Amino acid sequence: MSEPQPPVPVASGPGPACLLCGAVAAAPGAATLTWARERDGNGRDRWLCPGCARRHVRDIEAKLAHEWW
Repeated sequence: MSEPQPPVPVASGPGPACLLCGAVAAAPGAATLTWARERDGNGRDRWLCPGCARRHVRDIEAKLAHEWW
């Protein structure tokens, strides 16, 4: 199993923006539960809205290590 991840910080400002289409979450916190988050090598969060995540699910799954399958 993988190590537990730290909780996602909840911002007080506007929600995250989608990396692909630029959509902005209505509010941080619970609204982002349907969004996909990726942390890059510099520790920055990159987000995908639910629509873009559905359209690119095969690309997302292709990045998973073989141990997940």
